[in-house]
This record gives sequence, C-alpha cells and structure tokens, in this order.
Amino acid sequence: MDILNAIGNTSLVRLRRVVPPGCASILVKLEWENPTGSMKDRMAEAVISRAEADGRLKPGYTVVEYTGGSTGASLALVCAAKGYPIKIVTSDAFSREKLDHMAALGAELTLVESEGGGTTKKLILDMIEAARTLSQEPHTYWTDQLNNQDSITGYHALGEEIWRQTDGKVDAFVHCVGTAASSRGVAAVLKRHDPGIRIVVVEPAESAVLSGGQPGPHKIEGVGIGYIPPLWEPALVDEVLAVKTDDAKEMARRIAREEALFAGTSSGTNVVAAIEIGRRLGPDATVATLMADSGLKYLSTDVYRTTR
Repeated sequence: MDILNAIGNTSLVRLRRVVPPGCASILVKLEWENPTGSMKDRMAEAVISRAEADGRLKPGYTVVEYTGGSTGASLALVCAAKGYPIKIVTSDAFSREKLDHMAALGAELTLVESEGGGTTKKLILDMIEAARTLSQEPHTYWTDQLNNQDSITGYHALGEEIWRQTDGKVDAFVHCVGTAASSRGVAAVLKRHDPGIRIVVVEPAESAVLSGGQPGPHKIEGVGIGYIPPLWEPALVDEVLAVKTDDAKEMARRIAREEALFAGTSSGTNVVAAIEIGRRLGPDATVATLMADSGLKYLSTDVYRTTR
C-alpha cells in the first residue's frame, strides 16, 4: 500500500438542513477525503499512470501543467509519490493555500498575473502558453489537462461509486464544469447503467458560455474557463444551469454552518444547482453531486476569511 491507494472510495452523505421542503434527497460525495483534499487526485493518478504505461512519461522526465491549483496539488502529490519533478504554471487568481500546497509537495511554480484576481479566458490561455513553452524543454511530459482524454478515465470509478452507494437509485447527477472531464467520466458510467439518469452540468452565471452566453470574469475557482472546453461532450448532458458566484459562496458558507460540511466554492455551486433540480424532481427523487474539494483550500479568500 502507498498513498496512491488512498485515492477514491469517498463517503456519500445526505444533506439535511439546507434542502427545502418538497425537494429531492440531495446526496454529496465527500471528495475532500482524497489525499490532497480534492477530487482531482483521481485524474492526476490516471493521467500519470497511463502516460507511464505507454511511454510518454519516462523515468527522469519532468511533468508540466497549467492549473488553478487543485489539479496542480494532485499532480504534485502523484509526482512526489512516483519520483518525478514537476513544473506548474498557475496564477495569483487562485487561493494562497493552493499555491502553497503545490509548492509544499515539491512543485516549481510559475505565476501568471491575472486581471483583478478573476478567472478569465485570457488568463487561462496565457497559462496554457506558458506551460507550452516549458513543455518544449527536453525530457518533459505535459499533462495538458484541457485536452487529455486520460483524465476522463480517472472519473469512471467515481461514477461506479455513486451507482453502488445509491444502490442504483439515483435520478440525476449535478456537477460544475472546468475541463469537463469529471462530469463526462461520471456521466458515461451512470448513463451506461441507466440512460434515464439526468445529467446536469453547471457553470458560473458571469461566464455562461455553455449556455450560449458571453465569457466574463468570475470567482468560482477551478470552473468556467471562458470557452467551450475541448473535452466537452454535449451528447451526455441533459441540461446546463448557471449559478452566480455570490450564490455559490453563500451556499458554501451555509453548508459549513448548517451541514458541518466544509467545502470550496465549486461545491457551493453544485449544491445550489442540485437543489434547483431537486425542487423540480420532487421528494421521491434522489440527486447526487460532489463536494469537489475542501474549504481548507479557501481560508484566505473572501469565501471564509473573517474581518479582523
């Protein structure tokens, strides 16, 4: 056994106090139980192990990636466990905790300056270009998460866990979109078990490009890249919902106070959307969603920071 064996098989719990009367049961997967406190450990292990298996990643190589933080920490963990150096392109737009976490696990960071601390299309593209430059050095493997099909396979087990833990009694799965790998991986598994399961993806209302809107800056870290992600597969999606950043932050605070679940902003986004779907489906239905990462990653941000 090593640390990578601790990835996956996270708990599934029911929300009890933030769910309004007449709503479906809302079940949440506690993805912060993964070693870095994030669901991204699943994809990081998959992309590294699959690259090793087919020779794209060889002993002595350096791994390169652009990331808002959670993917970077997960890749840094896997690389530390396997002995690979890692260089990560990230930004001041993301929480101090995420940057420090990546560095603590041995990552060499390159910071790209944001516009006012928001996630924008320009920021994402600038980060990608900086990573592309690093990837041209000899003996590197660029995981390139937005284009890497291997990341989808990392979430197949998550779909199987949801199916098993609900005894197949799940009517909808709700999750916000960053690269689209996690929603796509889970959706493929759940739809294979039951094509009638409703798959609902969520995006920031300030940058609702999947809904046909215009890109814009927002503060829901890790999602809403400002353009259609290359891994996006609309055939697996039944509906797209948009959630405002302020509503996501407030729900994250509420689930901490009222449910004792300490999660990040994207998890608040998921719960807002899951409740909306749950209202429609009614009290006999079951909706599953994800606590994508831990609130410990956001203590320095305005989601949780107290004034002093």
